[in-house]
Amino acid sequence: MPSPQQARAQASAITSGGTAPGTEAAPTSRLRELFDGPRLSPGQRRIAQYLIEHLTEAAFLSITELADRVGVSQPSVTRFAAAVGFSGYPALRERLQAIALSSLAGGPGEEDRANELQAAVDAEITNLENLRRDFADPDRVIRVGRELSRSTPLTVLGLRISVSLAEYFGYAARRIHPDVRLVTRGGSVAYDALLQAREAGGDWVLAFAMPRHSQETLQAVRVARDAGLKVALVTDLALGPLADEADVTFATGTGSRLVFDSYAAPGVLAAALLQAMTDADPERTQARLEKYEQLSEHHQFFLRD
Repeated sequence: MPSPQQARAQASAITSGGTAPGTEAAPTSRLRELFDGPRLSPGQRRIAQYLIEHLTEAAFLSITELADRVGVSQPSVTRFAAAVGFSGYPALRERLQAIALSSLAGGPGEEDRANELQAAVDAEITNLENLRRDFADPDRVIRVGRELSRSTPLTVLGLRISVSLAEYFGYAARRIHPDVRLVTRGGSVAYDALLQAREAGGDWVLAFAMPRHSQETLQAVRVARDAGLKVALVTDLALGPLADEADVTFATGTGSRLVFDSYAAPGVLAAALLQAMTDADPERTQARLEKYEQLSEHHQFFLRD
């Protein structure tokens, strides 16, 4: 009889098939897709990030107002509109307004919030709803999960505040993958680990980068790429230096209403990638989980509930 974890691995396999009919991607995802193609300058990335973070307000700003909010010149806004494929700012604003209005029409009404803790939960619910819409087409998660599963060793990188997500992923991945290497220290220690992983035959690094984004994470990702490793990045921004260096980026929102950020959506995204890894090699998954269950039972790792 399979353990509960084995049963979950069997029952929760991800089914491909593209976006469900009538399902529209989250507004933030639609903007990231709109802005992610062209190579943007640092100033243009600032404009893009402002629009992503303040869509419902920014979509109705004049070019002068938007330039003032972002701290750039009006010609910079015009050049940004051209860089992302529009004839000018009016055409870009028309598209932004359509996305903003569709979001407002389909979203829940504003509820009375008793306190800031409830507001923080509301913000995380929004992040999860956006992630759910992104998962309407799971093919990218399936594909990357397959690649991570094949990479031996598989390196998982998370520095500073991102250590907790990397450790969660690494702990779980070791149950289903034969060689998972966790890197949670930056500098030359991270460089050594990444170079050794490549020399040992590894192909991929899964990197977590939550705000505030650190220089040492960026440098470690660059070292990985220079060594010949491919990088899958889980972060909150689809635009910026870290995303520019990654081979594939999964961007999802973090909770920022409290003093320290919370990571409901990145946690679910990490779990989805783990699920995709289990689906990629179900026989290995079941064999390793069975062996682990026998070991844990023999050594009595866990309390009997």
